[in-house]
Amino acid sequence: MTTDRSGRADEPWQRRWTWNRRVSPRWLLVGHTGTPQYPDEDALALCADIDGLFIDLPPRPRERFTLLGCVPDGALASILDVVSTGTAGAERAWLGNLWVSAMPDDPAARRGWIGEELLDVTVLDHRPSQTSPGRVDIELEGLVGVYDRTDGVDRPDDVTGFVLSGPDDTRAGVCVDVTGVFREPAEPPVPHVVLVGCRAEPSLLAAIAAVEQSTKAGLRRRRVSAEVGAVAADGSVVRLVNGFVSGTLVSSVSSALGAGLLDVTIAGDAREPFPAGTRGILDLWFAGRPTEPNLWARYDRTLRHEWAGVALAHRRSDAPPDRPAGTVFHLDGRFVTDLEGFYCAIGEAINGPGGYFGWNLDALDDCLGGRWGARAPFRLVWHDSAVAGEHLVAGYDRYRHAPAVTLDSLLQIFAEHGVEVELR
Repeated sequence: MTTDRSGRADEPWQRRWTWNRRVSPRWLLVGHTGTPQYPDEDALALCADIDGLFIDLPPRPRERFTLLGCVPDGALASILDVVSTGTAGAERAWLGNLWVSAMPDDPAARRGWIGEELLDVTVLDHRPSQTSPGRVDIELEGLVGVYDRTDGVDRPDDVTGFVLSGPDDTRAGVCVDVTGVFREPAEPPVPHVVLVGCRAEPSLLAAIAAVEQSTKAGLRRRRVSAEVGAVAADGSVVRLVNGFVSGTLVSSVSSALGAGLLDVTIAGDAREPFPAGTRGILDLWFAGRPTEPNLWARYDRTLRHEWAGVALAHRRSDAPPDRPAGTVFHLDGRFVTDLEGFYCAIGEAINGPGGYFGWNLDALDDCLGGRWGARAPFRLVWHDSAVAGEHLVAGYDRYRHAPAVTLDSLLQIFAEHGVEVELR
């Protein structure tokens, strides 16, 4: 049964979802089936579990690239000089991030193609070019800067050559072509997602009914596209940030969890799952928002980021108003050993255990603008700040594949918003 919490029977996110079963419902899918031009947002299923939503993938493997017919410049030319002497170690041959974009007068550049970024690049080797006399071919190792490891990278049809540039548009040379960057989307790392102990709503039942239809129309009817919400002990639902199940429904069978429930298998689209530990973080919110501070401190950087995302998801639209300007907040800095730990700590400093106040620099800037619990100018007392001073230092952050965010840069952001920070 469902009980409408707000009086809006057509709003699935606002209901309290319950059932009379020996296990509690944990996940709600809201979206559509088929391929409608203007899809509605309907409840598709209430589920006891979802296999394939929380999985630890192996680290993303580093990739190989070749810059063909290259005229190096700047830092790239300097590294090749060192490599040529045979004295370059791994760090001395490290280049950092490298943009590969079109020539300024190239058709691809004129229509707005900004290029692709190669991350954490190391120069492996170079040799005289076989196709462009007087130039060199350069072997690199690194990662393509994609949002998801399954993403394809399209090569513009009208690109005729490439400009190489480093941070802040510093010149690194030009090349005729590049290999290893452009590619088709990868196969899904999790081929199938299974809705376990699922009470299917009418839209999903219609997709299930089309399983035996092998026509193109039948395949379209079996398309599932849904956002995932976490169901709490009281039946309320929180829409997960970046939580999706999408793909083609391939089968359904009766579930061992009870009569009338189904286990529904979906051939998933290419998308990375949540890290496995995210499930445990959500479990901490099942009975309500945490009341104990620093529960996030046990986690590594990946799961601290997930913690902040869960805190964002659980922030209600009717959250209390900002504390007035001039309020003093206290940040417990004992566990701020990385940037993600800072976001967790500032969230709790402003909004209490399980609180949110940004999970990247742009979001922090937004929160400092008001409506997220604090109104600037305010005063922040940062206890045990020496921990952050030791860990948030200058360099290249290989976790974020970007220049490291330092304690000093965070203090500058606070100062720009009129926040007085007292380091203790």
